[in-house]
Amino acid sequence: MIVAMDRNRGIGVGNQLPWRLSDDMKRFRELTMGHHLLVGRKTFESIGRPLPGRQMIVLTRDPSFRVEGCATAGSILEGMAIARSRDETELFIGGGGEIYRQALNIADRIYLTLVETEVEADAFFPEMSNEAWVEIDSIHHPADENHQYSFTFKTLVRKT
Repeated sequence: MIVAMDRNRGIGVGNQLPWRLSDDMKRFRELTMGHHLLVGRKTFESIGRPLPGRQMIVLTRDPSFRVEGCATAGSILEGMAIARSRDETELFIGGGGEIYRQALNIADRIYLTLVETEVEADAFFPEMSNEAWVEIDSIHHPADENHQYSFTFKTLVRKT
């Protein structure tokens, strides 16, 4: 999974990211480039197009929903099967909140950007047990002229 969230697990407001952090967008691009990216329909619509260099899978309950250049799936497991059938080594789950909730128990890695703020969010990352995850990497970025908030990149892996 790959997610940016605030201190209260807020990830979005009005189907948009509540911040613009260029280094976070760069990290997202670098990590997901060349991989499959599974997102919910609303998240896909907020992006507005297939992302270059990624094979996108849109999760939707509507079997007639089609997007040129993207696969569609009716469940997380179906999306995983699509990626696996294409020899994917690391499927990225890119939200939104309900998709993260469905995928949290099967994910084995989380690329997290913890944004040091609290926003009036209407979409949230699910609560997760700290006992289930171990942090293997952490890089802090202070606020500056290009970043309204300070933030920390963290990589979490599921404990075995």
